[in-house]
Amino acid sequence: MNNSIKKILFLTGTRADFSKIKSLIQALEKQQNFEVYVFVTGMHLQEVYGYTLIEIERCNFKNIHTFKNHTHETTMDLTLAKTIEGLSAYCKDVNPDMIVVHGDRVETLAGAIVGSLNNILVAHIEGGEVSGTVDELIRHSVSKLSHIHFVSNKQAQKRLIQMGEIKESIFTIGSPDVDIMFSDQLPELITAKAYYKIDFEKYAIVMFHPVTTEIKEMEQYVKNFVTSLLEDNHNYVVIFPNNDLGSQFILEEYERLKGNERFRIFPSLRFEYFLALLKNSQFIIGNSSAGIREAPYYGIPIINIGTRQQNRAVHADIINIDYSENEIKEALSIIDSHKIQNIEDDFGQGNSNQLFLECLKKDDIWQLNHQKQFRDI
Repeated sequence: MNNSIKKILFLTGTRADFSKIKSLIQALEKQQNFEVYVFVTGMHLQEVYGYTLIEIERCNFKNIHTFKNHTHETTMDLTLAKTIEGLSAYCKDVNPDMIVVHGDRVETLAGAIVGSLNNILVAHIEGGEVSGTVDELIRHSVSKLSHIHFVSNKQAQKRLIQMGEIKESIFTIGSPDVDIMFSDQLPELITAKAYYKIDFEKYAIVMFHPVTTEIKEMEQYVKNFVTSLLEDNHNYVVIFPNNDLGSQFILEEYERLKGNERFRIFPSLRFEYFLALLKNSQFIIGNSSAGIREAPYYGIPIINIGTRQQNRAVHADIINIDYSENEIKEALSIIDSHKIQNIEDDFGQGNSNQLFLECLKKDDIWQLNHQKQFRDI
């Protein structure tokens, strides 16, 4: 890489995507040739979801910019429009050489649109994966708007090539949250429990998100889910959903869990503390990607409800069920005797940040054509 300093702008809108880019930002901040900017928006600035901007500020990054993209009436399309407006203004100030986005959120799409329409290189983390719901449409749209792809595995690379992306623009670095999962930064279980005042000896984790494409049924689905949990006898650490359309139904139902001594409910958990709790849990239930990404690495049983993670897991050991009370109760009745199969890990070796940094230090990446072409297979 020539000696000019490159300005890299990372965008984060949720605790989930921040856990994926944190190790990458940390790696770049230590380098003299890079100037890092972090644009913080979305759930991070919402009190109801735990105001997770605090987590980002704890990292002491040099340049953090916050932008509030939510109003009470906001639908996902309006959030997209507002985020584009805020990020576009910030890019005019900073003039970045590259915008790094992660995954499949509307904020991600905003980042890719602002970059591609302003002739700024867009790098997309974890493109080429499949998921259920509207997220899948967003993820593949972002891939088409991105110039550079940092993917988790060979299957993702293959899908991007199938979508007409050029092989030279795809770099397999694994999943960056694995860097944190196996780092020495994780607190002991006793520390995590004390921090959150969790006094259960044994417990399971609950993470249930709305599915925007099933919004009409969502209210009933979450009723079934909460009823099943109330009639069960495990202890639960419950974490609020993301803020997609339908999250209100979930938050309203969680009111029924309050005051019940088998439940501890949190808007959000610090990622390292969450991992310590997950690693030592009996199982995880719901429809979070943590169930198909992090849990298998730790050998934790998973009850996956509904369609949100459809086709997403490759080698994980998962009990897949529908939204009915019968199936949820059935799964809960067998989970304690469920023996975990060994899984082949397919999301890297925990050195994504190093691989990412090596890519950015090479000239090739900076010489990729901003003018994208569809590559026929």
